Amino acid sequence: MSEMNVNQVLAQMRAMSLEAGSKAREADAGNSDFAALLKQSIDSVNDTQQMAGKMAEAFETGDANVSLAEVMVASQKASVSFQAMLQVRNKLVEAYQDVMNMPM
Repeated sequence: MSEMNVNQVLAQMRAMSLEAGSKAREADAGNSDFAALLKQSIDSVNDTQQMAGKMAEAFETGDANVSLAEVMVASQKASVSFQAMLQVRNKLVEAYQDVMNMPM
């Protein structure tokens, strides 16, 4: 089994942090509508899940370029992003129900 390169993982985490910061600034700067922002978030979660699935499949077939640690990290990223999206959906449904139950 290959050892996990800590420096590579740290570099990847730094890059993701910078990417997340730039996306937040772009969202603040533009006048994007809510539907487009929600669709972009859902697409991002979908991409993360598909990437994790492909990595797991590559590891299962014996690809030497994919380590177990990378597969587990990708799987956890996909899980966390899906759970976050699920919580956002639950809050949106709750807000919609509150608005619908308001007296006219």
